[in-house]
Amino acid sequence: MAATNVKVHRWTRRDYERLAEAGFFPPEARVELIDGIVYDMTPQSSFHSVGILAVQEFLRSTFSPGHYIRVQMPLALDGASQPEPDLAVVTGSFADHAHAHPATAVLVAEVAERSLLHDRQRKLPLYARAGIPEFWLLLVKERALEVYRDPVDGKYQTRIVLRIGDLISPEARPDASLAVADLFPWEKPRR
Repeated sequence: MAATNVKVHRWTRRDYERLAEAGFFPPEARVELIDGIVYDMTPQSSFHSVGILAVQEFLRSTFSPGHYIRVQMPLALDGASQPEPDLAVVTGSFADHAHAHPATAVLVAEVAERSLLHDRQRKLPLYARAGIPEFWLLLVKERALEVYRDPVDGKYQTRIVLRIGDLISPEARPDASLAVADLFPWEKPRR
């Protein structure tokens, strides 16, 4: 039996935005455009939400002023991709992007529990191709932080795996330090 070639319709970012404006996606839908394909985003567990808040707290204290933190908001990375990373550190202020989403970030972070395969196979290469200098992948179940740096020709050249007990400093703020354990507050004894 011969296999049938099935075509996938690839959307442009402009098409995607038109569909959203026309109400094609229900208001409660959580979707993002990656390489021309619209993906449903997985629901968040409490671990995922708390992981986002833990990373956000550190990034806010580390990168202000001159930067701001976007939480689950679009990045217009190219003509076929508009991901909504869990966190993105962007230069300037939020008012700078009143008319268009930012096209880059200093650092992007994803919290992975149910979305690990999607984050590794689709988003990580996308961020590398876009030249995002640093990508953090917080692995909820593994209790680890993967740090990717040095994007060259669409691939990160450096991968560091950090665990509870390790420290991390963002490349753009080497003077700041974070205990990886602080990203996993559910691992700490309750008071």
